[in-house]
Amino acid sequence: MKNLTITVEDSVLEWARIEAARRGTSVSRMVGDFMAEMQQREDAYERAYLAWRTDERSWQAQGLEKSIARSANPARAAGQNDLKPGADA
Repeated sequence: MKNLTITVEDSVLEWARIEAARRGTSVSRMVGDFMAEMQQREDAYERAYLAWRTDERSWQAQGLEKSIARSANPARAAGQNDLKPGADA
């Protein structure tokens, strides 16, 4: 494990010491836990983003297939109903 030196305002350090004491930990541990949590969130976000990008491509391909199927039926593509002439809507 490595050490890290940070510079913060006096009021921030005072708050951090009180908060760490309230949580029963040290400022060092609290900052380390915060950084680890941020890393996990970023990793989770990256995984979710990559999954979304993959899903988006498959979704676009499915939409393209539906567009092709609709264009094969000109009546549906024009928005006409499938009603027979003389049938009530």
